[in-house]
Amino acid sequence: MMKDNEFKNMSDVELDKKLKDLKSELFNLRFRHASGQLENPLSIRTCKRDIARVNTEIRARQAKA
Repeated sequence: MMKDNEFKNMSDVELDKKLKDLKSELFNLRFRHASGQLENPLSIRTCKRDIARVNTEIRARQAKA
């Protein structure tokens, strides 16, 4: 889990890459959960929240521009 201020220090390109990585990770977590191989189901929630944090930062930067 990353903190909000860690996202604020990233560039736009880094945020886009992080968002893509998080979405890929969420897909993998959901797949592992469906197949019964996921040890910690709370990791799905954490990943979703990180995606929301990145999206919030991206939209905040768009609003400033």
